Amino acid sequence: MKKKISLLGLVLILALGLFTGCSKSDTTEYDQAQLEQYADFIIQNFSAMSADDMAFFSDLSDLELDLTMLDTGVPITGENFLSMIDAWNAGVEECGAFVDRGDYTMEVTNDGPTLSAEVNFTDRSGTVEFAFDEDGNMESLTVSADYSIGEILQKAGLNTVLGMGTTFAVLIFLSFIIWLLKFIPALEKKFRKTPETAAIAAEPAAASAPAPVAEPDEADDTELAAVIAAAVAASEGTSPDGFVVRSIKRRKSNKWN
Repeated sequence: MKKKISLLGLVLILALGLFTGCSKSDTTEYDQAQLEQYADFIIQNFSAMSADDMAFFSDLSDLELDLTMLDTGVPITGENFLSMIDAWNAGVEECGAFVDRGDYTMEVTNDGPTLSAEVNFTDRSGTVEFAFDEDGNMESLTVSADYSIGEILQKAGLNTVLGMGTTFAVLIFLSFIIWLLKFIPALEKKFRKTPETAAIAAEPAAASAPAPVAEPDEADDTELAAVIAAAVAASEGTSPDGFVVRSIKRRKSNKWN
């Protein structure tokens, strides 16, 4: 029984410790006025700096940049400072030049406090947000532009058209490539055909050509005419000198056979 009571007391002590720790983390107080001064310092300097001034910080080494941040008194690392410059330039490009800001509101989470305020630019209004860590060090800057419902729908429609158009363009291109594949065998066969194979292919054609009919020799015709004349003279009992053979034609019905 005593062991059970001791165990129960230990569990209650642990639970109380956890509850106290959570309560302490949730009730951490931050100096909002001080955080707002850091935020205003960033806004005022970024809105006053030119592109060359911002590029100057990018050209510094990591050590030089961190030392420069220490001199300003703003709790921020050089890397986070450069990231905030990029975020500010993106917001200015989208919303225009900075005009003024509204009141800050602070929200505290487990990650740290966050300051946000409505900001007016030359082209449109927006929201600027500064995030701090648990120790109050500045981590990031975000500039969000305010768009009307019509502008949001227009952007959504444009993104849809671009996405579908890109998809169909790629499909059409792939279809064209597939259509061209049917010409590859013919081209491959054409380029692989060598002069030796062309000569071999030409030989059967030359062999299959009909041989030209040779004309009868004139001497053979003379001898044949003399033989025929002698045969006719013998059958008639006369001399072959009086016979003249004009032409020799083969009859279709040859009785001599």
